[in-house]
Amino acid sequence: MLGFDVSTARKVWTAFLIALLFFVIYIASSTVLVVVFAVFFSYLIYPMVDLVDRIRPRRVPRVASIALVFIVVVAVIAVVGSVFGVQLQDQATHLFAQLPTLMKSDVQNRFPLPHFLEPLRERIVDFVSSQIETGSDKAVPMARSVGLGVVHAASNLIYLVLIPILSFLLIKEGPQMRDSFLDLLNDRHRVLWAEIVTDLNVLLSKYVRALLFLSLATLICYGVAFSLLGVPYAFLLAVSAGLLEFVPFAGPLGAVAITLVVAVFSGYPHLLWLVIFIGLYRLFQDYVLNPYLMSEGVEVSPFLVIVGLLAGDQLGGVAGIFLAVPVIAMLKIVIGRARVFYAASRAEGEAARKALTGKTD
Repeated sequence: MLGFDVSTARKVWTAFLIALLFFVIYIASSTVLVVVFAVFFSYLIYPMVDLVDRIRPRRVPRVASIALVFIVVVAVIAVVGSVFGVQLQDQATHLFAQLPTLMKSDVQNRFPLPHFLEPLRERIVDFVSSQIETGSDKAVPMARSVGLGVVHAASNLIYLVLIPILSFLLIKEGPQMRDSFLDLLNDRHRVLWAEIVTDLNVLLSKYVRALLFLSLATLICYGVAFSLLGVPYAFLLAVSAGLLEFVPFAGPLGAVAITLVVAVFSGYPHLLWLVIFIGLYRLFQDYVLNPYLMSEGVEVSPFLVIVGLLAGDQLGGVAGIFLAVPVIAMLKIVIGRARVFYAASRAEGEAARKALTGKTD
């Protein structure tokens, strides 16, 4: 009577709640990131928990198998860190100590250029030199900024402790949390959200494990190839490339750029072979390994990936870039399931109305 549309009001209220949710997430971004990384870590080690669950005696509680897996994982991380950490630290320290000398060398004159650019070598070298000098002038302020960032991160080391604790609780209480959430819904929406939760579970498990395999593949292949080719700081560059694989799109590009820059300024003589190897490996990973590992559920158009990466960078920096692709894929699943569900509901409603009125097509 007053022009109040219940359906429109529900849509407006839903949009308001979604906007409020995003606002709360933005305000509590640090806490949300800790929870998100805990979820990712849970998916990373859950296959081991599932394996132990299958072989544990029935009289042993499930929490014992979860605790065993966490102890083993922490022990492996500690051993790997103690074995390779010293070598990684030595190479990083040596590289940063040599940076001033490398930047002042005439390595730019030995930089390989295509034949048609040789007449412009002097201009290109002058431009590169000016950029290096500018970068040198900014090195001290940048170092100070990085130092402040390290201090800030050190003050938040409690988050590194909370992530495995939250992961332990998520694995232990995940099924109960899922059932409790579904019990809050009515029968009609419980079916929809049960399917969404199942799809999201499959998506995240595949995505996290695929990232881990891609990172390990890059670390091993780069490490072996760089060592055989005699690339300076081979282990440091391989570890950096492996870690950057967790950042979609921008991470691998950054790893390639870092590797080539370090090789050039270190006077590495076989730059062409290095470029060929990196090109072949990227082709193999991007067109063979990556599609195989992410064959289902993580298909996102390149346009949405780029837009998501830009938005993620603006909202959360590196963490936002890291989360952009899975968030887009999750939204795609939710929207797709909701469209199918409500389309089926409308079809059922239309069929019911026709049955009541006695009309047929």
